[in-house]
Amino acid sequence: MVLFRKIALTVVMSIFALVMLFPILITFSNSLMTESEIDYNYHLIGKMVNVAAGEKNGFINLKLIPDWVSLSQYGEVLVHKPLFMHMFWNSVFMVLPIIIGQVVVASLAAYAFAKLRFWGREKLFVVYLMTMLMPFQVTLVPSYIIADKLGLMNSTAAIILPGIFSAFGVFMLRQFMLHIPYSYLEAAKMDGAGQLRIFYSIMLPLIKPGMAALTVLLFVDNWNMVEQPLIFLEDAFKQPLSLYLSRINEGARGVAFAASALYMAPMVLMFLYAESYFIEGIQLSGIKG
Repeated sequence: MVLFRKIALTVVMSIFALVMLFPILITFSNSLMTESEIDYNYHLIGKMVNVAAGEKNGFINLKLIPDWVSLSQYGEVLVHKPLFMHMFWNSVFMVLPIIIGQVVVASLAAYAFAKLRFWGREKLFVVYLMTMLMPFQVTLVPSYIIADKLGLMNSTAAIILPGIFSAFGVFMLRQFMLHIPYSYLEAAKMDGAGQLRIFYSIMLPLIKPGMAALTVLLFVDNWNMVEQPLIFLEDAFKQPLSLYLSRINEGARGVAFAASALYMAPMVLMFLYAESYFIEGIQLSGIKG
């Protein structure tokens, strides 16, 4: 019975994994096809097929293996569409400060909430946590007014600064630090170490998996952001790649597949590089998917 459950669970999880991976596989495989092959496979998209009138029934030919491998779509994106790389670097220079800033701020704040004893700590953390429960749409108007008053409109600072002080990183790293025994800190104090020395020499090395997991989650979240740059950046030349993807496939589906593959590549590479840290950090932080 136990063996049957394990087999059934494996089959179910494999099916779910294939369903989740299928769009990614389609994107990468189609990015290696020629434009003519893509047009043949998807030429019925957007067309009305009248079956009752005797017209040929339409279909979309989803193929994972191209008839002829071609890198022409990538050349079109990287060489003939310079705006793609400009938007790519816009995203990089927008996401990296958010990740670095939030990891630094979150680790310090999480250490205070997890290991420092002061009056009202738990109540303050609950109040701070409430900001994480509010969706972006709720805080949109106050954020817009503040950015306008500070003269940050049409500037990446209007996106970077709120991203640095997000409550999610503090919550995640605090949950991770709660698993670290107080005895480590007490031993360091007996050796004469202060709070900064304890944080830098003891806590940071121990929370590397949590920081790696937070980095991956922050990268995915901010790399895909749409609403913030759409609202705070009026100049389209300053907007990130996530907004440019919807305009890049004008008249060429193959270019859209290649651009989407390049857009996903940094996230896939980051996850593969930090996979072990990411899984360990998620497990020890107590966050469930």
